[in-house]
Formats: sequence, C-alpha cells, structure tokens
Amino acid sequence: MSPLTIIDHADDLASLPAGPVEPLEPAAFHLTTPSRHLALQDRAGRLIARCSLWRARDHHGAPTTTGLIGHYAAADADAGNELLEHATTWHRADGCDRLIGPMDGSTWHRYRLLTERGTEPAFFLEPDNPDDWPGHFASAGFVPLATYFSALNADLTRCDPRSDQRRAELERDGITVRKIDIDRFEAELAAIHELSLVAFAGNLLYSPIRLEAFLASYAPIRPHLVPDLVLLAERGGQLVGFIFAIPDLMEPARGGPQRTAVVKSMAVHPTCAGKGLGGLLMDDCQQAARKLGFERAIHALMHETNRSRGISARYGKTIRRYTLYGKALT
Repeated sequence: MSPLTIIDHADDLASLPAGPVEPLEPAAFHLTTPSRHLALQDRAGRLIARCSLWRARDHHGAPTTTGLIGHYAAADADAGNELLEHATTWHRADGCDRLIGPMDGSTWHRYRLLTERGTEPAFFLEPDNPDDWPGHFASAGFVPLATYFSALNADLTRCDPRSDQRRAELERDGITVRKIDIDRFEAELAAIHELSLVAFAGNLLYSPIRLEAFLASYAPIRPHLVPDLVLLAERGGQLVGFIFAIPDLMEPARGGPQRTAVVKSMAVHPTCAGKGLGGLLMDDCQQAARKLGFERAIHALMHETNRSRGISARYGKTIRRYTLYGKALT
C-alpha cells in the first residue's frame, strides 16, 4: 500500500510535492469545496494519484446518499485502482450507497471522461484525460452511467429553412432574440443563471448552483467572449432562452487559423419548449459565426438523450464521446 495523505483544507495542498501527478490547484478546491481530498504518494513522497470526495446534492441542494469522486488524476492503473479503493472505503463508511465519477462536485463543474477520442484535435474548454483512465474506473467496479457526445458542423453555409417562419411565430408570441450586452455582463449572467436553474432542473444529477459560484465559473471566459456568439431570447423583459458560444482558442494556440466556434451551452425555458426556439438560437448562432469568418461549429458535450441532440443532428456528425461512471455500494 502506498502512503495516503488526507487533506481537508486548501492551504494544505501546498505540502504535497509534485510527482508524476500535479497537485490540485487551491483555486479548484475553493471553487468546488470538497469534503475531503485524497493524495496517494510513492515511497519517495511523490504524488502518484489524487481525487476529491463530495456528497451529491438533490434538486433542492440537500445532500443525498450518492458519493462523488472528482479532481481525479493517476499516474498509472495501479495507483488509480488503489486510490479508488480508498475513495470507495471512505464513501461507504460515510453512509453512501452508490458512487459516481469523475465529477468535480456537480455537473456545473468538470465531469465525465473522454472515452472515444476520434481524429479531431481537442477544442477549447473540452475535458481531456489519458486514454487509460476509463480503464481505472472499469477495473475498480464502475460501469457506464451516462454517455455524452460532441458533434461538428463542418459547413456553416447550411441554414435551417424554417428559421424565418419560426422567428415570425416567436415574435408574434412576444419572443425576440438579441446578442449579449457585454457592458452588463454580470447582470446578463445573472439572468442566464436564473434560467439555467429552471431549464436544467430535469437533467441527470442536477443540483442548484449559487450565483456567486456561477459567475466565478464564467470569469475566465469573459476576455474571450464574442458578443455576436452569445444570443439571448426574451419575452416581456424575461430571459426565456440562450445560446453561449465562444471561439475555439485551441486552434490559434496550435498555430493554426481561427475557424471554429464552440457552442458551450444552450437552454430554453420549459414554458417555451416545442416552439422551435432552440433550433432558431442554434441557426442564428451558427450564421453569426459564419458572418464573423468562422467555417465550423462544435456542439459540445451533449447528453445522448438531450433534446439538443435532435437540433445538433441536423447539422453535424459526432466527433467525440464521453462517459460518466457509477458503482453500487449495496
């Protein structure tokens, strides 16, 4: 057995020497507030695996009997399996009856593993991991709980022929679409936060997020935001839909041209479901990207059963798949 260090406070992360695995950043600890952080070290004291532990929360924010494992990293399968065994033991002793991972506290933060890489290079804000990590969870008794995908629309010249009619129908219903006002960024995000709590409430493993944490998660994106790619649908001054896309900053970082926009998230208020608003937002966003000189759009990280899949399927092909794992403890 390798030495295990248990950390309950972000300040104690500084005591961990780097090794094959880098220690968790204190900022990530503060943002996600885990109950406990586990650090596995080799005999020389070098970090070889780490993870954080949480109790999942329900729709009202109350703790459940589901344990979460996130902030996961492991140098190899042996270290990963030993760490996951420690995490399982801790959660079982804490009264949990099932485990889910990897998930950094909730679905508002990083979760799932990339399990089918494909040939497209990584895009901005996409979670990445070594190809052997899914095997760590499988060998520790975890099985796929949910699958997700990203799709590529390689031709932004294609438009949805229904958009003009839908826009007219929505406008008769009092719904109009505009771009985000960057000078009111926090106020606009507050409205997006409020709508997200309603629109995503039926999603798998949904739990609410405080406005302060929501704003903090978007702060790193603000310098890269292109207002024409963030569209808001309103009725009577109330937000009823949005789509949030950003340039794929990984392209220029690799020395290539900037030609891809990444659709990060989209939501429609349940009272507006079935009106075609989601399809209109997607079409408007992609056409705005085309006018800005983008050639492609990636629809990022969608659940296989999400309504957005139907919208995405009209434009693109799947380029990547991801998996979230679960394990029963009873």
